[in-house]
Amino acid sequence: MLFDSYDLAGTRLANRTVMAPMTRSRAVEANTPNALMATYYGQRASAGLIVTEGIAPSPNGLGYARIPGLFNSAQVAGWRLVTDAVHAQGGKIFAQFMHTGRVAHQANLPAGARVVGPSPEVCPGEMWTDSQQMQPHSAPTAMTEADIQSTIGEFVGAAKLAVEAGFDGIELHGANGYLIEQFLNANVNQRSDAYGGSAEGRNRFAFEVAEACVKAIGAQKVAMRISPHGVFNGTGAFDGVEAQFVALAEKLSSLGLAYLHLVDHSAMGAPPVPAELKKQLRAAFKQTFIAVGGFESAAAAEAVLAAGGADLIAFGRPFLANPDLVARLKNGAALNAPDMGTFYTPGEKGYTDYPTLA
Repeated sequence: MLFDSYDLAGTRLANRTVMAPMTRSRAVEANTPNALMATYYGQRASAGLIVTEGIAPSPNGLGYARIPGLFNSAQVAGWRLVTDAVHAQGGKIFAQFMHTGRVAHQANLPAGARVVGPSPEVCPGEMWTDSQQMQPHSAPTAMTEADIQSTIGEFVGAAKLAVEAGFDGIELHGANGYLIEQFLNANVNQRSDAYGGSAEGRNRFAFEVAEACVKAIGAQKVAMRISPHGVFNGTGAFDGVEAQFVALAEKLSSLGLAYLHLVDHSAMGAPPVPAELKKQLRAAFKQTFIAVGGFESAAAAEAVLAAGGADLIAFGRPFLANPDLVARLKNGAALNAPDMGTFYTPGEKGYTDYPTLA
């Protein structure tokens, strides 16, 4: 089943494996994709679907050093190198839009950009800046309703540019504590207006971003990633979290999104997403459902597919370290171990130099 082809909202996938989005920080010049990045993604095009690393839909979303954007013509041209490389190998690729929101440092942003969030509280912890090394996160400016509408417009503009750049679709990053989840999460969102104060209010920004992108490029090209019970970037569970996310899944399903991508980071130490919640989300969202978190073998993936727990299975670090992961899974071959020291460093080392079986 894992190696069978699959129809993803009209996009034919060669198999049911997904390369999960993983930040790699190789966009060294003006947050613009480059030939090295095209090589990296092209090497992994045997995945049924590739979801890119997080891409900022606006300058305000470039919170980390060297992450790519998609809001100008140079970035469109850079991403066209990537999509051409993947399509030349028969692969399919969605762009993941990750607006970092308050998970940012001002030193990582271009001139004129701002650190923003639903509320003014600073994200706990530190992040790397190339100019000042490790620094605490910068204080965000609480977004006005005008800021919110402007940001929704930025997502729409980026979605249109993604189509221009040759992507097969987009995934909205509503997980891991970035801007969309900052609105979703009651521990972060302290608003009392229509974009906070209740489950419906907290869900509103995520839904409106998705709805606007659907109107711009079509539901078959829009998807979302969520991480209820995630703890990354100062999030964590809250009263009513499960009912809120089931309601969100129902609303997103009503838009006809291509897929819903559920993150379970328990393999990395986060609390597990309860099995019952997974079932409820799966039932609430009527289109394609992707599971990710801790999968390292074909047997583990097949078990979830056979049980009806998901339609597609995403692999993260195994794809990072194994360009030919699909072949290795088919053959039961040993996997290369990922080199954590080169996850976010510039250059080829630990990026395009992992060996293949051949």
